[in-house]
Amino acid sequence: METREWTVVAASFVGFQLLFSVASPRLSYIITPAYKALPTTKLTEWNSRLVSTVHALIVGLFCLYILWFDDAVNANPVWGDPSLVKLNVAITCGYLLYDLVLLACNWSTMGDSFFVCHHLAALYAYGYVLTRGVLPYFANFRLISELSTPFVNQRWFFEALKYPRSHRLVVINGVAMAVVFFLVRTAVMPSYWGSVFATFGTADFERLGLAAQVAWISSCIALDILNVIWMYKIARGCYKVLKGRAGARKAPAKQSAEKESPSDEKHATNHTD
Repeated sequence: METREWTVVAASFVGFQLLFSVASPRLSYIITPAYKALPTTKLTEWNSRLVSTVHALIVGLFCLYILWFDDAVNANPVWGDPSLVKLNVAITCGYLLYDLVLLACNWSTMGDSFFVCHHLAALYAYGYVLTRGVLPYFANFRLISELSTPFVNQRWFFEALKYPRSHRLVVINGVAMAVVFFLVRTAVMPSYWGSVFATFGTADFERLGLAAQVAWISSCIALDILNVIWMYKIARGCYKVLKGRAGARKAPAKQSAEKESPSDEKHATNHTD
């Protein structure tokens, strides 16, 4: 790995740590004074999720730029010029290291084995991108999934501020989260794996070597299993919210109808043979 990548990883780690400990508390209080009323454990997770959102926006938008304009990467997905991709991956690796340290320091309140597995699998795969410059297209494609993260974090922010699940903003964000998560993490699986299978047996694939091949394929399988699990949980939660909101709408309508029309009991009482 070149000096530039080491520098970016270190700067990313330090930058996200400063954002977590210094910038987020001040910015969050300006956005919503209710931030100060949160318990200490929630303050920590709030700051963590704000950092996560910033990282996701930086990396996700950079990914789209590379996907649309980096012809060298798109022309050769295995050995294309990895300069921009390595820069983006280095930012992500710095963030993942920062987040692992944060999880370790706050395991009793924030610990999540799924996230640890996700981070370790990503670091394992991205290490090959940084050290050997291989698989730039696939690494960049994977990072596009970060575009769903801001919606996931926003859902948590609403819950921390005690917004009811039937609130219009909560419902809109929930639907957007489910749709975007599906588009950037689940719906792209056939296309992604189609591109992966297309490289099998080619000279470029053989040139990777067994270690890189195993790291690439195994980490992708692990990440996609986690994405399917998370997609199921998100879809189930979105369904419950929409179902609850629909039920809440029907209840007032039913009450209004009962007020406007006499009940069966009144009919029976007033009826004369």
